[in-house]
Amino acid sequence: MAKKRKLPKIGLLYLDYVLRFFDRSNFKGWPDKIETVVYHWGNDKDRFIEEVKRKKIDILVGNIPATAYETFREIAKALPHVRFVPSLETQFANKSKENVTLFCEKHNLSHPETKIFYDREEGYRYLEECDYPIIVKRSYGPSNYGGYYVHKVKSKEEAKKLFDEKKYMPMYIQECIPLRADIRVMLIGHKPACAFWRVAGEDMDLTNTSQGGYMTYDGVPMGALELAVEASKAAKAEYWACDIAEYDGKYYILECATAFAAFPYFRDWIGQYLMWDFSEGYFKKPHIPLYNWEELGKINPSLLRTMRHIEFSRYIPSTDGAYYLNDKEVDWDIELTEESVPEDIPDDSHLHKPPLKKEEEIPEAVLEEAKKGADVRDALEDSEMSLESVTLTELMTLHGMEEEIAVEVIRYIHSHDIKSLDELLELEGIDKQTLKVWAEALHSKTDVNKASTKALAKIKNIGKKLAEKIVEFREKHGPFEKLEDLMKVKGLGKKKFEKIKEHLAIK
Repeated sequence: MAKKRKLPKIGLLYLDYVLRFFDRSNFKGWPDKIETVVYHWGNDKDRFIEEVKRKKIDILVGNIPATAYETFREIAKALPHVRFVPSLETQFANKSKENVTLFCEKHNLSHPETKIFYDREEGYRYLEECDYPIIVKRSYGPSNYGGYYVHKVKSKEEAKKLFDEKKYMPMYIQECIPLRADIRVMLIGHKPACAFWRVAGEDMDLTNTSQGGYMTYDGVPMGALELAVEASKAAKAEYWACDIAEYDGKYYILECATAFAAFPYFRDWIGQYLMWDFSEGYFKKPHIPLYNWEELGKINPSLLRTMRHIEFSRYIPSTDGAYYLNDKEVDWDIELTEESVPEDIPDDSHLHKPPLKKEEEIPEAVLEEAKKGADVRDALEDSEMSLESVTLTELMTLHGMEEEIAVEVIRYIHSHDIKSLDELLELEGIDKQTLKVWAEALHSKTDVNKASTKALAKIKNIGKKLAEKIVEFREKHGPFEKLEDLMKVKGLGKKKFEKIKEHLAIK
């Protein structure tokens, strides 16, 4: 009987209030227990390190948000025998837009010309002399929230007003590459595994689907794939994503990171790849055909989101069919990544950045950023959201929300008879802690004085007939002054009221 191969112990790295990219189901077939380790915000470094040691974890898998990046560099140094996947060096670009620029500069990757200023006076002098339009981005934070912190600026007056109002620091300014579409390329083991165009809506500058844009999987150019592969190899990334612009036959990296939204089947592919990597070949290398996305993209997204563990076999031709076997996959195949080293971190000393504070010195700021994300746009600051009427625009202001997840949340709400915010736990990647944070802004209670019959009927224990009676009573007698007044409605007694009151409000 063959001796069982000893496999490394895997730990899944989670952080409170951060969407989870992987779970155990993405590692289908792994025979040993997969541990989980949760980092709690604020002075949790020592406890976290001890838990990893106690559980004898060899490999920690998970993305680290910008607010914890420096802390985890220290944690990694304290755990020299633990492999972080992706490595801290690979995740350098996740931290900020300026890090994306530094990464591209270090590896001579094509990207828009970018200026970064920590001295506001120096930045304002540049605004006086630069060519317009320009692109201004908020560099640091958990997300761009669907493009709401990306601005196309057409004049120096507009630029100064923007920086005066937003107080962005550093001042991150890019040349404006004319485009109506950009390309998202997602890679596994340096091989493009999914790619699509993001096309701006009519009269829109940004390509985000939350702002009227749309996606198409057809005709992704080879030049974009080649640039994405080059970036993935430079990052030594097990998995990677690039947003790429094309203009006048040239390609430019706009964003790149290991943190991105992906359907469950794509995360399964990453899991298959990592199992092949971690087991030193005990598990087979996954085969993911180039341009598979053109066919999978034809499947309705609401169905595709539910599909798991999609696999492809290699084509084995018959003898008389060998002539027709022309491999269209260029020279790319899934491959192992090189080991990261500290020297992979780009030098940023020329930026004259202020010294970084350690997390324990700013626990409140870190907690605020981690739990709630950045401030929403001015126009949305005082607005309330409800499940009945929430829009993509509003969803994108929630902490940690990714564009693709927001689209799926909207589709789920519209296609299901949702009576409670907790039902969103059915969606991949959303956990109770994240939902609790979202609930501060996304109110699940329905205003009885504004809700339609249809909205009230959706609430558990109300139904269509009682909803009609509530609306009829409200129209006849005026708005309810307090929730208890609902018991004046015929057929709505105290027992029924106790069952429904937690879902209702008077706003």
